[in-house]
Amino acid sequence: MSNEEKSKKKLGFTIIKDDPTDGHKGYGIGSLSLENVSPLIIDVEAQDAVLDIGAMHARSQVEKGIKFTTNREDSEGGKNYWLVWITIDFNPAGPYYAGVTGCEMVVNREKRRGYKILADHVNLMDKSMKRKIIVDHMDAPSKKVLADYLKTHNPEMWQRSADQLHNDLLK
Repeated sequence: MSNEEKSKKKLGFTIIKDDPTDGHKGYGIGSLSLENVSPLIIDVEAQDAVLDIGAMHARSQVEKGIKFTTNREDSEGGKNYWLVWITIDFNPAGPYYAGVTGCEMVVNREKRRGYKILADHVNLMDKSMKRKIIVDHMDAPSKKVLADYLKTHNPEMWQRSADQLHNDLLK
């Protein structure tokens, strides 16, 4: 293999399932597992929430066909959405909602333009994976939709979740 071919070969971000090391101490140490993370899209206007796994790669139904920019004026007159990253963890009592973070998004279908800050979406997904709860910047009706969704999706997981999640969503 020539030096030119070696420089072109790059290690990309790997999404893996289950135990990345599976007992060995070689390749894969330190890789992230997104197995317990789910993206939930909240339509602010319709007060509706839908799980859309396509959002893991910015390909949710809401995002398809839209060119996103960091300029809010590009999507003026569009619909507001929240992309909520939900991480599930397990304790001796069972599974619970461990990390919940919300990211803002605006989509104008007519203009085929949208507003989001991708770095915020990635950072908030990371914080959710690190078991953080960051929903205080969300509007009250959207928090209620999120709380109702989490309660009805699995009441036992809601009960086992941290008091901070309950307090932040219900205040």
